[in-house]
Formats: sequence, structure tokens, C-alpha cells
Amino acid sequence: MSLIHQLIWGSLVLILCLTLETAILLQCAQALKRMSRRFGWALKPRHTMMLIFVALSYIIFAHTLQVWIWSSGFVLAEALPDWNTAIYFSLVTYTTLGYGDVVLGPGLRIFAAFASVTGLLGFGLSTAFLVGAAGKIFAVSHHDNKES
Repeated sequence: MSLIHQLIWGSLVLILCLTLETAILLQCAQALKRMSRRFGWALKPRHTMMLIFVALSYIIFAHTLQVWIWSSGFVLAEALPDWNTAIYFSLVTYTTLGYGDVVLGPGLRIFAAFASVTGLLGFGLSTAFLVGAAGKIFAVSHHDNKES
């Protein structure tokens, strides 16, 4: 892939991934609101755990989906020989772990770097979401425990 193609395709996949993550986090926020209303203001420890579990499940799903999207890109670009290697490489790159045991040729290195940028931004976004959600959940849980 030429430099310009790597930049264009990398940017497009990055935008797709972060748009999907944002949509999933918005769905998660709605699910948490519905559950909170159902639980009422008496958040018991099991309710708190359930809300955190739901938030984490949505976040894990969002990141897993993005790794699959990047894996698909590497398979479609014929950059890697099989799905196993593509998923492994995508996961290691997305998490910025970068073992270095699987590397791409010069024609796809910049494209692959966009997977790392996607992971950095995605983890930042989901961390901010989780901190905000957990703060609200624990504030209500702590408030209820003080009144008991």
C-alpha cells in the first residue's frame, strides 16, 4: 500500500472503530440508566456490582469488536497469512503491547500504526466513561449506605 493509501485507510478504519465505540458507550449509558431506575435509590451491593459488570461488558465488547475490525483489515490487505495471526497481531498492536514477533512489511507499517492509535484513543475513551459511570454508581451506593 502506498503512503497515501495507508493514511487514508488507516484514518477510515480508526474513525469507524471510534464511532462504533462511542455508539456502544452511549447504549451502555442508556442501559445503566434503565437499570438504575429499576433498582431505585436503594442501591444494594449486588446492584452496584451488576451495574459495574454491565459497564465492563459493554466496554470489553467494544474493544473486541475493534480488534476484529482491524484483523479484517489485515486479512483483506493480505498482510497476514491467516485469521489467527491477524487477530493476534491486531490485539498486540491495538493494546500497544507490541511484542515484535509478528511484523508487517514497509507497505503496511503506517496502516498498522493506526491500530495502535485506535487502541490508545479507545482505551482513553472507555476509561473516561468507566470512571464517570463508576463515580456516579459509587456515589449513589455510598450515599445510601450513609443513610442506613
